[in-house]
Amino acid sequence: MQTNQESAASAVLLQTLTGALSELKKRLKYDYEQVYPGLGDIIQLVLDEEEANAWELSFPHLFLPDLVEAHIAKLGLQPIGPPHDDVLAPPASIEMENYQPVLAYANC
Repeated sequence: MQTNQESAASAVLLQTLTGALSELKKRLKYDYEQVYPGLGDIIQLVLDEEEANAWELSFPHLFLPDLVEAHIAKLGLQPIGPPHDDVLAPPASIEMENYQPVLAYANC
């Protein structure tokens, strides 16, 4: 038998997980729409279907990206934009300095 405290904790956990999954879906939808412009409706259907499948697993937010990626791959869609892995990569034009540690000695 659950106590009120356990029940409240379960409700908070479920609400947090639902919110995290919703944010993840938004991010995945944006990423996939960058790669497959004009296919937002199909992407939304895939996300909804795979979200339902992810809830069957213990940690849906961990499995959803892989489930969506596998589903998109099965559809055989041809990417129009950059590959999915490169969507969140910084543009090549951004130069990043490579800082190297420098040893310093002090005379005491």
